Amino acid sequence: MTHRTRFSSTRRRFVQGSAAAAASTFFIGRARAADPEFVMKVATVAPPGTPWATELQRLKSAIKTQSEGRIKVKTYLGGALGGEIETAEATKRGTIQVFGGTAGALSALVPEIEMLELPFLFPNEKAADKILDTVIREDLDALLWERGFKLMFYSENGYRSIGSTFPVSSPADLRGKKMRSQQSDVHLDTWKSMGASPVPITVTEVLSSLQTGVVEGFDNTPLFAFAASWHQAISHFTLTRHIYQPGIVLCSRKFWEELPPDLQTIVMGDPADLAKKGRRGVRAIAPMLEQNFVNAGITLSKLSDGERSAFASKAEEVHTKFRNGTTAQGKAILDKIKAAL
Repeated sequence: MTHRTRFSSTRRRFVQGSAAAAASTFFIGRARAADPEFVMKVATVAPPGTPWATELQRLKSAIKTQSEGRIKVKTYLGGALGGEIETAEATKRGTIQVFGGTAGALSALVPEIEMLELPFLFPNEKAADKILDTVIREDLDALLWERGFKLMFYSENGYRSIGSTFPVSSPADLRGKKMRSQQSDVHLDTWKSMGASPVPITVTEVLSSLQTGVVEGFDNTPLFAFAASWHQAISHFTLTRHIYQPGIVLCSRKFWEELPPDLQTIVMGDPADLAKKGRRGVRAIAPMLEQNFVNAGITLSKLSDGERSAFASKAEEVHTKFRNGTTAQGKAILDKIKAAL
């Protein structure tokens, strides 16, 4: 069930390389600096030196060529313009033009979208792809447009699991433990269903909170745990895979409506192709990312079917609470997801 080895001298090289190859589509590139008609600020909490930086260069080149310098894109990584909630709000106002982040972060402005991160909603990546790409894309596009955003394309964070300073093999192990939570009701309720005491903390403050004992653990993907260096403050990582988390790239509706049609086409690119490449990159390195924990001397735990079922059994109360509290629009989209599953 568990594997542990000493720190490998190759880990740092692999983390940098794999981090640069995986969550590829959180950013848009930057156009020629001379006399642009439009400046597009792109904000994300994804750290520099990660997979997204590699894709950034390719997208920069594409937009520079296609817009012929009419759009200048400036990217702000690692929460340079604030946390996800703050940058999502600024994107709605139009002071930031593009937001790349999670559905959970958008929930303060679009509460219905939290449904995408309900625990144990998507049984596998194939099901998630189908739902997002074909079943509810038009519904989400319309919902986001109403709230001030234009859906551009999906990226991927992946399946979230639990990093901690103590061993975890069942919900009982989390009882009373202070665990970092995303600042969204679904994430907070998920932790509570497992018996933990969730503490909402913005991404940029998680590492220090772990190091000082404010919290005893977190949930996120292996990719993000290493990209943000959160792995430095834990001794265990348990592959609960309890929440599938897509990445979502949105344009400010205000900015979008200012763009002429030809530039809208350039900014949008090919959403299906961008999503496909981003997901493929993340999934291809998943086994290597898991091995990083072993190489770093962190205990990596893979749950048995029975152990994972114990976590999954807690999910229904979270689903019920969300459905009872969401809007008619939210209920309709959630029902469509579950019917397709």
